[in-house]
Amino acid sequence: MLGAGIVAEVFDVRGGGLPRFDFALCTDRPGRVRTDVGLPLAVESGLDRLAAADLVIALPWADFRTPPAPAVLDALNTAHRRGALVASHCVGAFALAAAGLLDGRRATTHWRFAELLAERHPDVTVSADALYVDEGQIVTGAGAAAGFDLCLHLLRREWGAATANAIARDLVLPSHRDGGQAQYLAAPVPKDGQDERLAEVLAWAREHLHERLPVEELARRALMSRRSFARRFAASTGSTPHAWLLSLRLSRAEELLETTDLPVEEIARQVGFGSASVLRAQFVRRRGVPPRSYRRSFTRTP
Repeated sequence: MLGAGIVAEVFDVRGGGLPRFDFALCTDRPGRVRTDVGLPLAVESGLDRLAAADLVIALPWADFRTPPAPAVLDALNTAHRRGALVASHCVGAFALAAAGLLDGRRATTHWRFAELLAERHPDVTVSADALYVDEGQIVTGAGAAAGFDLCLHLLRREWGAATANAIARDLVLPSHRDGGQAQYLAAPVPKDGQDERLAEVLAWAREHLHERLPVEELARRALMSRRSFARRFAASTGSTPHAWLLSLRLSRAEELLETTDLPVEEIARQVGFGSASVLRAQFVRRRGVPPRSYRRSFTRTP
């Protein structure tokens, strides 16, 4: 039920110039489908709808240790051969693996079942720590709430950062999370005053990307030593302060490139890179293209 709810909510019809998705749940046996919480879902579409879709997301199901029906595997392969983007959430990766779509590729699933996926499918390189793995036409996501990370990544990749950020705001979600599943395996960090101060500092940093933000300054605002701040930051986010800031600055640069006519030099200043050359180097490393080429790909012509 969680998986169905996540994709239905992310790809819901919204106004405000956002894409309008033609969303449907599909099954090999249309009708009432019982969910893990006991509530039935009325699924009207069959596999013909799946085989014709532009984006297919295999959702988790209770009996994932048993391969899906041959008709389901055939439909997944048909969609893939036709050029559809095929993804999976959580143990939905077992369906893609059974269809042979993960052979020779990296993939992820819920950390609890990563070892089982690797044992069952030795031709798959399982990245147990990743929130999602993008292999081009095949994208796999980790378990539970990481379905949001998967869907927002697909939105960012196919429709741009502005669309992903707008939908994330609508869902009251971060548009991008750094780190991997490992940050959730240990006991959670106890909630105390330090956590509240850390959250306040991160919110402040988002509003001051144009400034130099050394770790010492962030630690001072959090009323922590540099070492304690770095340790608490890693426990809470699964990332280092430097990596978190870099990702945040690049995401903001993407959004400004898509939605404004600001010169690249001004965008670099606003997001804290200081110069267009630094922004270009970081952007090429992340996106594989320079900022101006990225902007052209999102320029709409009448």
